[in-house]
Amino acid sequence: MSQRIRSGITVTVVLALSGVLFTVSAQLNRDDQSRHAEDLSAVVAEEADRVDALTEQVAALDAEIQELSENVPGDVPRRSADLRSEEGVVSGAWPVEGPGMRVSLEDAPSSSLSIENVTADDLVVHQQDVQHVVNALWAGGAEAMTLQGERVTPTSAFRCSGNIMLLHGKVFSPPYVVEAVGDPDQLQAALDSSPGVAIYRDYVDWIDLGYSAEQLDDIEVPAASGGQDVQFADVPEGTDVFS
Repeated sequence: MSQRIRSGITVTVVLALSGVLFTVSAQLNRDDQSRHAEDLSAVVAEEADRVDALTEQVAALDAEIQELSENVPGDVPRRSADLRSEEGVVSGAWPVEGPGMRVSLEDAPSSSLSIENVTADDLVVHQQDVQHVVNALWAGGAEAMTLQGERVTPTSAFRCSGNIMLLHGKVFSPPYVVEAVGDPDQLQAALDSSPGVAIYRDYVDWIDLGYSAEQLDDIEVPAASGGQDVQFADVPEGTDVFS
């Protein structure tokens, strides 16, 4: 039983590693060529209730895992400290600190409405804009990330409507700040090569949307809060995962 549980956790981590970019992209708006707002008001209450329920579920699962871990037989091989550390980083269970980048996105000033063909919808930071930054940083090798100070994990999703963002059951307003731990030069190169970020920066030049990207010597990324809806994989009966 202990081998199956430990193997299930390992499989989960492997799936999470391979699915970070897919999960973030799939859960967000997929229109890469335009900037549109989404209706958020209908989901705020529902998401808040969901977060509360999932927080209770995570607490119960943590207690169960702790109990099962204490009962692991002494002859079952232990995973290395490096592997446990990597799992903790990917899942968001462990805080992370190191060099990286901070990217800030801000609404344009209302005075930009005087520019020909500009609408009020053009002046705000949209879901796609934040999505492109987050995905570019993952592609650039980010080891851990926060959005508005909230740890972003493989199961994180956010929604925007106008200049309001819903993330982990909380509501935020711009400026939207993304911080990522990783090689600063690689992260910068990924931002520079992202077509989606390039579209946003075109609007920066046109109507003065806010954008800044700075390399930092030290960024502290906290552990994720509760409420992540995680599904676990199982190893089939009879499989010798330690051979």
